[in-house]
Amino acid sequence: MFNKSNFKEWFDRYKYAELSATSAALASSQFSRIFDGLTTAYLITFSEYFAFYGVILFMAYQNLVKTNQSINKKTPLKEVVLLIRNLLLEFGYPAILDFFFIRPFCMYWMPILTGNYFTGIVFGKITADSIFYGLAIVNYEWIKKKQQ
Repeated sequence: MFNKSNFKEWFDRYKYAELSATSAALASSQFSRIFDGLTTAYLITFSEYFAFYGVILFMAYQNLVKTNQSINKKTPLKEVVLLIRNLLLEFGYPAILDFFFIRPFCMYWMPILTGNYFTGIVFGKITADSIFYGLAIVNYEWIKKKQQ
């Protein structure tokens, strides 16, 4: 299940969404100058989610339309609904755990533990991402297997 081609596939699937989310997290971390640590942790989390899922949804829809165009087929609403369902299955419970517990916890505590706000945000993001992607990749592979 875990070989070099899998890592390339996962990297290609998530790379642009992750770049967008990382940029959003670093930019929104500047709210720490205005708000307390916990509020900033949730603002960072929200901005990451908005950026990440915006890119994931856009790319998945674009890929679906492109695939259908290559066979001269319109994209029916049923396929769009199936696409959204699969994204919810892939990211559903990992996103809920991540949004409400894991990411805010990491974004709040890592700056405190490292003693450096920027370093803490980066380590917090890496820690939260590791847990999130571990869960999401298991779901993604399960969905692929079910579709075969």
